Amino acid sequence: MSNPVFQLLEQRNSCRAFLPDAVPLADLRDIIAAARRAPSGANLQPGGFHVLTGAPLDRLRAALANVAQNPPESSEYSYFPNPMPPHLRARQRRAGYALYHALGIERRDIAGRQAQFAKNYRFFDAPVGIIVTIDRNMGAGCFMDLGMALMALMLHAHSMGYGTCGIGALANHGRLTHQTLGLAQDDIVVCGIALGRPDTQAPVNAFRTERAPIEDYATFHGFEEDHRDERS
Repeated sequence: MSNPVFQLLEQRNSCRAFLPDAVPLADLRDIIAAARRAPSGANLQPGGFHVLTGAPLDRLRAALANVAQNPPESSEYSYFPNPMPPHLRARQRRAGYALYHALGIERRDIAGRQAQFAKNYRFFDAPVGIIVTIDRNMGAGCFMDLGMALMALMLHAHSMGYGTCGIGALANHGRLTHQTLGLAQDDIVVCGIALGRPDTQAPVNAFRTERAPIEDYATFHGFEEDHRDERS
């Protein structure tokens, strides 16, 4: 019997080209509500979702129009390891090269790569942009709970025929985003999410990142007897 959850996990990808079709508010409420079905330690349900479309989204895009050319702000939370271990750096580079190859951008085309990165701050021209925040007084473990909520949000959106793309780059200019939206004082901008109907004809949406083999990240203990039973 097929497993619909596993199918959604296999099918979901980061969508970087969208149709301009408006997303109904009822659908967005349904998608956001799905995020709250994720597990949450002590049922704290950390994180906030600020959903923008139309003029409010255009104002944020305008505020972020030139930030790709500026140095990032001082980060309010650590995203990547510093320094980046060589094996993770290699994985990061492979994903980047594959993305640029799908877009027809050569490795030495610095301007082309910068232009593509700047699309993060336009939410890849999606009709909906979501700004994800968390109260800075929450413990570090609450980021784990928020991550599960984001996965629930993205899977449910995919099940409804929408594409999504997480935008970690938004945290590079969290204070500007915070000021533009007038967020609560203790809110940290964690990331953005672009959401809309995917443009299935765009080559970039056919791009898929590779996943590490299970031997790289999982170990199994106490199963030797099961294996012997299978061979007997």
